[in-house]
Amino acid sequence: MQTITVALILLLAVVISGALARMSRQRLPRPLVQIALGAAIASVADLGVELKPDIFFLLFLPPLLFLDGWRIPKEGLFRDKGTILELSLGLVVFTVVGVGYFVNWMIPAMPLAVAFALAAIVSPTDPIAVSAIASRVTIPRRLMHILEGESLLNDASGLVCMRFAVAAALTGTFSLLDAFGTFLWISTGGIAIGVGVTWMASVAKNWFSQRFGEETGSQILISLLIPFGAYLLAEHLHCSGILAAVAAGITMSYVEQRGQALPVTRVRRSAVWDLVQFTANGIIFVLLGEQLPQLFTGAARVVRETGHYEPLWLMAYVVVITLALAALRFLWVWTSLRFTLFRAALKGEKPYIPSWRLIAATSLAGVRGTITLAGVLTLPLTMNDGSAFPARDLAVFLAAGVIIVSLLAASVSLPYLLRNLELPPEPSQQEEEDLARVAAAEVAIRAVEQAQHDMGEGRSDADLYSDAGVSIMTLYRQRIDSRSKTGKEAALARKIDEIERKLWLVGLRAERAELYRMARARQLSDVTARKLVRELDLLESRFGTR
Repeated sequence: MQTITVALILLLAVVISGALARMSRQRLPRPLVQIALGAAIASVADLGVELKPDIFFLLFLPPLLFLDGWRIPKEGLFRDKGTILELSLGLVVFTVVGVGYFVNWMIPAMPLAVAFALAAIVSPTDPIAVSAIASRVTIPRRLMHILEGESLLNDASGLVCMRFAVAAALTGTFSLLDAFGTFLWISTGGIAIGVGVTWMASVAKNWFSQRFGEETGSQILISLLIPFGAYLLAEHLHCSGILAAVAAGITMSYVEQRGQALPVTRVRRSAVWDLVQFTANGIIFVLLGEQLPQLFTGAARVVRETGHYEPLWLMAYVVVITLALAALRFLWVWTSLRFTLFRAALKGEKPYIPSWRLIAATSLAGVRGTITLAGVLTLPLTMNDGSAFPARDLAVFLAAGVIIVSLLAASVSLPYLLRNLELPPEPSQQEEEDLARVAAAEVAIRAVEQAQHDMGEGRSDADLYSDAGVSIMTLYRQRIDSRSKTGKEAALARKIDEIERKLWLVGLRAERAELYRMARARQLSDVTARKLVRELDLLESRFGTR
């Protein structure tokens, strides 16, 4: 009963945090509000939450990493693959080494292996936290794609590095050659398992659906089980469950392009996964706030072992580590840019040279979040001999502090760094969208023509099929005409489309209001009302998101 009560309290806190974030005048990032709300809960009630590292990791990481891989824009991922790989692999190793030695020098009570584990944990960035900040300031689309791609891959590389550091802390030994061989096995094995699990699950469910029909609920449940299945199988075979979850998500995005699921399945599944993402991220940050007082007490005890008796040293450590992370990130981005410009000069190219403000924004946009917290909470509680894991509470507190400070720094600085910043023109997606709509409409017209001919052939009422086909094809031809224009005509056509969209929304909302009135007056059954309202909701979602 207590576990259920705690779960309900956490869910309620997530709901309240969203309302508080919207109510704040400065539009505070939701993660910060959730952390504060969790701390407030801890100050008035002891929920008795004991975070088991293995359970916490299994419960939250697979679905979040799977969804990141599923939804990341693939065109941006492949276009900027060089930059993304430099940030997600090279920068992670650079951060682990640099911050690891720095933390060990600054806090001698923290063993070097634990310091490396902490550095590996704080190396992954969190695009969800950046997106929360982006609601206040426009972040360039290409920069967001790079940050998303970086976070997708550095989650895996950072947590794999943490795994090696923890193993070194537990055993007291570390072999670079063994580590390299192990890394190849766990990475390639994890990727192969993630791809294989998703592909086999998709083949099996598609085969069953084609022969016996598709059940929406089962399809959604399968999508929820895939990341856990990939993660558990990979861990059982001593591969990377993290990479397996990421690879499963990326594979899922390609499987979906075959379009074999029913439309209603895709709509409902998307809504379910939005809820999973919102809930999981919210609970993690609320739990962080709820654990802060306990973490602070444990961290203060470790700090006293260094000869510092003032708790303010904890905050000093957090700020200094955050500054070190930002400095290393700035140095890496600047150096990487120099090499890119040098290679371009050798080829005779003249690429865009970003200003220092854009480089600084890229550095500060490396906000830490969900993955950092989930990773640090998986640090072992005890050593192999049963003794307490050294400086665990301090490592958890420092990681939590880095999350908070990086969020604050980004939310304060990014609006100023990106304001009125001159950026290279990005390719417009409007032309691509217009071409796709025209191509789809042309294929639809040919299909309708063939269908009306087949359906009306030899029938006495064939003219009804012809009239219905003409009515539908007229709408498609209007789309082709409006999307095929250029220059001023195109701008006028888009303005007309916008006017029509607004009028459609007015009509749909009026329909819905009338249906609800009829249902309240018992002039319409609940079943019929829900069906008709759902149709209007789907139409409005289409017109309202263009």
